[in-house]
Amino acid sequence: MAEQQEFDQAHQTLQEVSTALDNGMFVHVRRQLQDMEPEDIAHLLEASPRKSRDVLWQLTDPEDYGEILDELSEDVKDGIVSQMAPEKLAEATEGMETDDVAYVLRSLPEDVSREVLSQMDSTDRLRVETALSYPEETAGGMMNTDFITIRSDVEVDVVLRYLRMKGELPEATDALYVVDSESRLIGHLPLTSLLTAQPDVEVSEVMDDADEAIPVDMDDGEVASLFERRNWVSAPVVDENDLLVGRITIDDVVDIIREDAEHSMMSMAGMDDDEDTFAPVVKSARRRSVWLGVNVLAALAAASVSNMFEATFDKMAAIAVLMTIVPSMGGVAGNQTVALVIRGLAVGHIGDSNKRELLMKEAAIGLLNGLLWACIIGGVVVVWKDNFILGGIIATAMMANLIIAGVAGVTIPIFLKKMNIDPALAGGMALTTVTDVIGLSVFLGLATLLI
Repeated sequence: MAEQQEFDQAHQTLQEVSTALDNGMFVHVRRQLQDMEPEDIAHLLEASPRKSRDVLWQLTDPEDYGEILDELSEDVKDGIVSQMAPEKLAEATEGMETDDVAYVLRSLPEDVSREVLSQMDSTDRLRVETALSYPEETAGGMMNTDFITIRSDVEVDVVLRYLRMKGELPEATDALYVVDSESRLIGHLPLTSLLTAQPDVEVSEVMDDADEAIPVDMDDGEVASLFERRNWVSAPVVDENDLLVGRITIDDVVDIIREDAEHSMMSMAGMDDDEDTFAPVVKSARRRSVWLGVNVLAALAAASVSNMFEATFDKMAAIAVLMTIVPSMGGVAGNQTVALVIRGLAVGHIGDSNKRELLMKEAAIGLLNGLLWACIIGGVVVVWKDNFILGGIIATAMMANLIIAGVAGVTIPIFLKKMNIDPALAGGMALTTVTDVIGLSVFLGLATLLI
C-alpha cells in the first residue's frame, strides 16, 4: 500500500513538473526541486524526456549534483556527465563515494577524465586513482577507501577517545579494522564489542580474526553472494599481500544485486539493462537491430526445416494447422528450465559436481510432461481430425521435443557460461531455435514417412 502511494506521488510530481515546464514556470520548478530529496530528483530525471531532463538539470542546485548522480542509472548518468565541464564535474564528485566517482570517470574520454582528476584535491585524487587501477566488475572496482584502522596493542579506551575526537564515522561502519605496522589486516573490531568491552582491555583481546576479508580481484557477483549468505553489513578488501586497501558496504552490494536482476530481465529481450527509457531513436534502434538480426537467423533456420517438407503440406493441410503446437510447447518447457539453470548459475548452486544430476532430473521432468501432454494433445487431434495416425505423430513429436527441451535447457546455459557468453542474453534464443528445429523435424519427418 505504501509502495503504491509512493508510486502515485512520484507520478503526480512528474505531471506537475512537466506542466510547469511547458508553461515556462521555471522559478516554480526550481523551488520544487529544492524541496525534493536527491533520489526523488534522480527518479524525476530518468522519467523525463531528454529535452525536459536538460532543463531540469540546469534548475537543480549544483550542491546536490553528486548525490543525484549517485542515484541515476548508468545510461542517464553518462548523458548528463558528458555535457558537464570538468571543473563542475570535479565539484560534483566531492559528495560521491570513491567507487561511484571511479565509474563516472571510466565513462568519460581519457583526456576529460584526466582533467577532472587534476581538479580534485590530492587525497580524493589518490583514492579515485586507486579505484581506477582495478577492473570495474571486481571487489577493487566497487570498494570504498573510507574506513578506520586501529592497532591491536592499544586499549579500548584509547580507541573510544580517538573516535570521539574524530567526530563521525564513515557511512555503514559496523567494525573497525585492526592492522599491523605495515597495514596488513590482522582482524576487525565490531562496534558492538567496542562499546561493551572494558576500557582497560587491549584491542587484541576483543577483536575478531581477519577471516572475512575479500580478495581485491574477486568478481562482484561472488562478493554479492558472500554478503547474501553471511548477512554482512560491510567487509574489508585486501590485496595479494593481505594489505588492507578498502571495504565494501551493503549499499554497494544492493546495487550489484539490482543491476544483475535488471540485466537478466533485459538481456532476455536482447536489450541493455541500463538503457535510457528516453534514449534517442537512432541509438535505441541501432542497439535493438543487432538482436533482431540474430533472431532472424534463428527464425530462418526453423523456416528452412519447414521448407524441406513442402510436399507434405501439399498432401495434408491439417499438418500445416498443427505444426506450430509442438515447437511452441517445447519452447515454453525449455525456457522454464533455462530460467532455473541461469538462476542456479548466478547464485552458485550449479557446478561440475551436480550438473549431471540436474540434467537427469530435467530429462525426467521432460519425459513425465511429455507423456502427459502427448496423451492430451494426441487425444484432442484424434477427436478433432478423426485421424489416429496424425494423433500418434503429434503425440510422439510432443514427447520427444519436451525431453529435448529439458536436456537443452540445462546444457545450453552451462555451455554458454563456459564460453564466457552471458546465458541470460543468448540462452533463451538458442533454446527456442533448438526446440523449433527439433520439434518441426520430428513432427514433419514422421508425417512424411507415415502419411
